[in-house]
Amino acid sequence: MSDPQPARPSPGAAPGEGAESHRAEPARPAEPAEPIVLDVWCELQCPDCRSSQTDLHALRARYGDALEIRIRHFPLEKHKHAHAAAQALEEAIVQGRGWPYAEAVLARAEELGARGEVLLVETAQELGLDAEEMDTALIDGRHILIVDADQAEGKAIGVSGTPTYVIGGERLDGGKTQEGLRERIEAIADRLLAGG
Repeated sequence: MSDPQPARPSPGAAPGEGAESHRAEPARPAEPAEPIVLDVWCELQCPDCRSSQTDLHALRARYGDALEIRIRHFPLEKHKHAHAAAQALEEAIVQGRGWPYAEAVLARAEELGARGEVLLVETAQELGLDAEEMDTALIDGRHILIVDADQAEGKAIGVSGTPTYVIGGERLDGGKTQEGLRERIEAIADRLLAGG
């Protein structure tokens, strides 16, 4: 659920091919390393997901582009509007404002419980998104398959609550307590960045 990576140009002819083979190839800049991926299994009506935002901000500040943080949907049955909120987040991503939308809805998680889809559309409008398109997306269900696929994948890897983090193949459950999780994520990220 992140911005797509730009396509890389296809490599040219191998050195030594064709009439230009006597010329030295110009030095090419090194390809940037792929970022480490942190998947955050989350739902927008979850108070623990709201409190995890402080850690996610700190991780973004520390690692910048070296860490790609992706929201993965895991709507819990106990939260009536979580599935609609996940679909709304997908529409916000399409409109280019995924993270700001997620943070704005998480900040109003209790209100979401009372106001449902009205709040989701209202939040889109407040962020300058196309609120009419948001409403249409919620009605026509265009993002249901993405949400359902994320939830199925989460269940397959053992996610049972939110937030749950997956980095470097390790699953960290934040649904019971957030204490020490950022430090554990940082230790794994540091190890992966060091090539281990």
